[in-house]
Amino acid sequence: MSIGTQIKQQRLKKGYTLEELAKLVGTSKQTIQRYETGVISNIPSDKIEALAMALGVSPAYLMGWEDKEKTDIFSIPGIMPMPKMKRVPRLGTIACGEPIMAEENFEGFDNIPDFIDCDFSLTCKGDSMINARIYDGDLVFIKMQPKVENGEIAAVMIDGETTLKRVYLEDNQLILQPENSAYRPFVYVNEQINDVRILGKAVWFASKVK
Repeated sequence: MSIGTQIKQQRLKKGYTLEELAKLVGTSKQTIQRYETGVISNIPSDKIEALAMALGVSPAYLMGWEDKEKTDIFSIPGIMPMPKMKRVPRLGTIACGEPIMAEENFEGFDNIPDFIDCDFSLTCKGDSMINARIYDGDLVFIKMQPKVENGEIAAVMIDGETTLKRVYLEDNQLILQPENSAYRPFVYVNEQINDVRILGKAVWFASKVK
């Protein structure tokens, strides 16, 4: 059986469309179709590995070198199948410290599990949220909404600058609380509150292994 046939059979078995598999692998729908039809038979090794991971088999199985029953990686206890994925735009940098100028520029896409309900991602800069386990360089995923509950972490814009903080609104006072005792909270009262705009709630973050 050719590698293209193997890819198509496993894709259909998993219930993926060409576009869905392409997103998981990091390529185009047309490229996956060319793999399956044999138009492209010399598939790069990194794409074979990505295809195998997305389809739940080993690279050797896709290549026809080993039997699937012996090499299905998800038959190993503790190994879970990859969830369905989606792409969200990355829109720049957000401060975890003093507010910085907003950089709402499209920087590409991030692949994340479909169950994460968010609209875009931002790269964190600074150390004011480390007690919430959010570090410099982490990605934070934001669900767009104009309000959050007290104590929730939000992306906030202040006079055109952005920051990531816990939000507390009490009477006529808005507090943006860092998660690092080295930083003081930002406090806004009365009319000053109108200068603060909540961009959305932080619902997920991705951190490098440290």
